[in-house]
Parts: sequence; structure tokens; C-alpha cells
Amino acid sequence: MFQLSVISYQYFSLVYLVYLVYLFPFPFTLYPLPFLNHKTKTLVPNLNPNKNKLIIRSAKLKDLHNVAELLTLSFHPPQGFFSFMYPLLKLGVYEDLRTRITSSYPYYSCLIACLVDNPFNIQTEEIVGTIEISVRSFAPWSNFIAKSPYICNLAIKNTHRRQGIARKLLLKCEQKTNEWGFSQLFLHVLEDNHQASQLYFSSGYKLKQAESNLTNWLWQSPRRLLLTKNLGS
Repeated sequence: MFQLSVISYQYFSLVYLVYLVYLFPFPFTLYPLPFLNHKTKTLVPNLNPNKNKLIIRSAKLKDLHNVAELLTLSFHPPQGFFSFMYPLLKLGVYEDLRTRITSSYPYYSCLIACLVDNPFNIQTEEIVGTIEISVRSFAPWSNFIAKSPYICNLAIKNTHRRQGIARKLLLKCEQKTNEWGFSQLFLHVLEDNHQASQLYFSSGYKLKQAESNLTNWLWQSPRRLLLTKNLGS
């Protein structure tokens, strides 16, 4: 009888100890118990990919590989003939981008849009968009025209399009334009790129001129449209 009492007491003590450990784990991060999520959810960062934070910053040398891949996939997708040329095209894009980023020209900026899924570790970011802006001449008779801010190479990762990222990159370019002391910026878009044209026109850009050349006539290729936007009052 005494033996049974001792066993009962030891069993009760063990159950009580387990009860304390599981109901009051300390620290919380060392005990990821599934049924305690409702008690500790305020202490764990939300890593839901649908609620990632979007940040826009200047590209750095460490971003070159990912940005070059994004640009190459957007403008030279590996389909048909480009499947064989893709590595060479990507290398060319990489080298051109590296030259621009490492230049000392003060009126150039390559901006990237990044999704950060962990607010405590920015190294987990994913590059989902890019755009470039520089002060330059952009016409065949450029030597006779004053330089102006010009946008090019706007690209958004295929899986993240139509989420407002491109519009945010354009707004960032407008901020750069104001910082550089200009009130007007320009960009080109192909005549048959209706989705991009809709984005630009809805963002306040207007048609400056439609550019035609011999190539358009020989190959029946779409014309380039020069768009502009005034940032003044």
C-alpha cells in the first residue's frame, strides 16, 4: 500500500512537471510548441510572404548578378534562338550594368525593389524589380539638345507584376529628378507595348513624339514612342 502511494506521488509529480514546462515554456523561442502558437504569436515575427515589406534602394555591387538576370529574363527571355544566346546576353548585360554602377557620374542611379520577409535580417531580401535613371541626351542629334533625366530598363519579376511595384519605382525616379534639380523627365516605350504604355500614361506621362527610322519600314517593327512628364506645378 505504501509502495503504491509512492508511485502515485512520483507519477503526479512527473505529470505536474510536464504541465508546467508545456504551459510556461521559457524562453518562448526555444520551445516552438505547435499548440502554444496562440499564446506566443505576438512574440514571433510575421513571416507571411503575402505581407512582405517592399523597400526601394540603390543597387550595389553585390546585387549585380540578380539584377542582370532580371533584366536579361525580361528583355531577352530564353526562348528559341535566345535559348542558346542567353548566357552570352546575360554576360553582356552584367558587364554594361557593372560599368554604369561603378562609374563616378553623379547623375545616374540604378534602383531596385526588394521584398524583405524577415524584419530582423535584411539579407533575406528578394529583388523583384529594377529601374535606371540618368541625366543624358537621348536623341540622334543629342549633341544639340540639352541633357535631361531619362528612365530606362524598367523590369519587374514575372511573378510579381501588376502589384504596383513598377509605379513605385517610377515615383522614386521622380524624387531623384527633383533632387537633381530638374522638373522634366523622359522615357521610351515601344508602340506595341500596350501594358507599359498604359502604366506610363496613367502615371502622368504624355506623348512627345513617335520616332520612325529605316528599320521600322524594312522590318515592319514597332516605332519607339518618346514620352515625357513635367513635375512642376
